[in-house]
Amino acid sequence: MSTARPPAPQTVARPPIGDEVVVEARNLSKTYRDFWGRSKKVALKPLDLEVRRGEIFGLLGPNGSGKTTTLKLLLGLIFPTSGEALVFGRDATDVSKNERIGYLPEESYLYKFLDAEETLDFYGRLFDMPPQERKRRADMLIEMVGLGRDKKRQLKEYSKGMTRRIGVAQALINDPELVMLDEPTSGLDPIGTREMKDLIIDLKNRGKTVIMCSHLLADVEDVCDRIAVLHQGELKELGRVEDLLRVTDVTQIRATGLSEAAREEIRAVLQRHGSTDAEIGNPRTTLEDLFLDIIRDTQARPGRRARSTGSDGTREG
Repeated sequence: MSTARPPAPQTVARPPIGDEVVVEARNLSKTYRDFWGRSKKVALKPLDLEVRRGEIFGLLGPNGSGKTTTLKLLLGLIFPTSGEALVFGRDATDVSKNERIGYLPEESYLYKFLDAEETLDFYGRLFDMPPQERKRRADMLIEMVGLGRDKKRQLKEYSKGMTRRIGVAQALINDPELVMLDEPTSGLDPIGTREMKDLIIDLKNRGKTVIMCSHLLADVEDVCDRIAVLHQGELKELGRVEDLLRVTDVTQIRATGLSEAAREEIRAVLQRHGSTDAEIGNPRTTLEDLFLDIIRDTQARPGRRARSTGSDGTREG
């Protein structure tokens, strides 16, 4: 497996999230039925959410929570039982939108007898890209995902992590505006996971909108601007990561160079004693603790609906 690292994301602040709604779910639900039309499995209960241009949006939940179902509904791969899904203002079943989307499924279905260059050339042909453009995009993406040393090897010789990397490259071959990633770090070692997260952040810096599904909490916490927590097909929490993890009923103060007496007072004392490193604010919990709390609360109160965070960071509902 190649140890080459993809280009690190820019150190500048992330681009701001736009106001344009790229993806919208309105009362979207999916129920699988048996041959007789009887309800067999409620995969997704009525879901309402919006994804705005330029953000990294995470769908978080345990296996079977409805994450992949939501992605497939947005892609138009399956049809909703009720409600509607809109992508770029079009119904998700409108296939013309797909030329602006890149998709990495949970399991990459690639031709094992092709090498990396041939794989990307094949997918480039599906978008009617001219030969020179296919070659340029393929070379750039192979280096971006760290497969430069292995680009001539057949995919059947790739490890799962390497297969994941070329899967990401094929999802980006058409330079999409919207990138949907289903478990993008699956099968990657810690170094590969860090590189993948850097790549996702870099996509945002390039102006892409990213929706990623994961049950790996640290991955979502590191890269996502907002998250939706799903459990048993139902939306349980929605909001900005930093707001959801902030413990609003606790105030935390950090300071250096203060005497014992100074600790008994707050801002005035900190200023009077000349502290320059004081931090006053709300401590954060971890996404893992938040996630487990939501699941436990759901089990204790099955009918609890989702809460979202307001613009001031407080939870509503």
